[in-house]
Amino acid sequence: MQGETLKDQHVVILGLARQGVALARYLVGTGAEVTISDLQDQHALADRMEQLSDLSIRYALGSHPIRLLDDADLLCLSGGVPVDIPIVEKARERGVALSNDAQIFLERCPAPIIGITGSAGKTTTTALVGEMCRAAGKRTWVGGNIGNPLIADVEAIERQDCVVMELSSFQLELMTISPHIAAVLNITPNHLDRHKTMEAYIAAKRNIVAHQAAGDIALLGYDDANARALALETPAQLFFFSGGAEVEAGAFKTNGELTLRMKGRRGQPGEDQEICRVSAVQLLGRHNLLNVLAASTLASLAGVPLEVIREVATTFTGVEHRLELVMEQPSPNGSGRVRWYDDSIATAPERALAAMRSFEEPIVLFAGGRDKDLPWGTFAHETVRRVRQLIAFGEAGPMIAETVRNTWQAAETTSHQGTAAVSGSQGRARRLAGITCVDSLEEAVEVAARLVEPGDVVLFSPGGTSFDAFEDFVERGERFKELVRKLYGEE
Repeated sequence: MQGETLKDQHVVILGLARQGVALARYLVGTGAEVTISDLQDQHALADRMEQLSDLSIRYALGSHPIRLLDDADLLCLSGGVPVDIPIVEKARERGVALSNDAQIFLERCPAPIIGITGSAGKTTTTALVGEMCRAAGKRTWVGGNIGNPLIADVEAIERQDCVVMELSSFQLELMTISPHIAAVLNITPNHLDRHKTMEAYIAAKRNIVAHQAAGDIALLGYDDANARALALETPAQLFFFSGGAEVEAGAFKTNGELTLRMKGRRGQPGEDQEICRVSAVQLLGRHNLLNVLAASTLASLAGVPLEVIREVATTFTGVEHRLELVMEQPSPNGSGRVRWYDDSIATAPERALAAMRSFEEPIVLFAGGRDKDLPWGTFAHETVRRVRQLIAFGEAGPMIAETVRNTWQAAETTSHQGTAAVSGSQGRARRLAGITCVDSLEEAVEVAARLVEPGDVVLFSPGGTSFDAFEDFVERGERFKELVRKLYGEE
């Protein structure tokens, strides 16, 4: 239905979350007939239904009845709705077109779009690019999987504007259109509870470049094999970013500098330009240096001057719930200072790993939430090496505690054997001092308050989703910050 009018079309939307609300309002405005179906009841959805109370919309609540397809022209899935449920499979059988808010936005946005995806770092990179474009004086729209769904703004966007869009695998798995400039930061195990296999997850991410044309641009993470391999999936002009390798076109880190290398005339490498020194970047961790490299490349491709890119790269302090410093205070049980960080966005073990690797100080780590059927082996090994105290909480807490405990015991057994192979790592293997398993986040903060020592970093980087106890990672992060501030009498 790309480019076609939706006037008088019957569109069924599955899911009344923020994407469903925004899409419903847009579709009604175009003259479409809209039905919204959600598994929750009217009481649970009262606030969202109130947002749409001025519109003529039909509702089917408590289930997704197949009869909704009888006169449907288009079925739109909100991000949290799986593609393998009966109504979606039946829609495919009947030839009912499938779409979502992101697809409809890409089809109708008058301005070129910078689309960004990845298993980790996409929100920070999206925010950085948005800040760089704004600092250059461009009228900039930032949204998608971050902030507000951009479909809510499509009527106000003009051709000369800059649009920066974060795209999740959930949004991408249905899409048959790719943005003009597409970035894939990395593809590591994530959302396997939804996608089932790593192959299916990669296939969803692939859609951000798979439908590009020869005049489009693809930026890929060179250090990530899965992202780099997508160079074979697009006819677009290729750019890369790397934390160590010198790329032909894009950005890279060498000798303590972040360097931009854009293509010159006739596609030849242009002159290298220093973005900034690594030490000037305020964001913590190697993963954030990669985010700065990616954002700098994308902003340069969007026409942002180097001096503006440099200014933002060296002053940007981050996005909420992403290694956000919540509190730096004297330890409750001794002299010295303790820093508390909120990294609630870490809903996969890989993200928690990146957070752990951002610190050299002893770590008191919160890990838990709900697992997404992801591997925890590497997380466990790094926890034994880097964490002083592990506090496991929530639904996945017992599993995480057991996985780390088994790894810890194996490391201790090996180190006690005194073999040459492990003699150099005995100290690291014994760095973990204790594991505590609790039910709730409230209990976890109470335990941390008793265990912290001067000089510790207290890191809330769960590695699991929030859905065992909270609506999303934002609510979970806000609750963590509230508990920490109460601990120090600041609320």
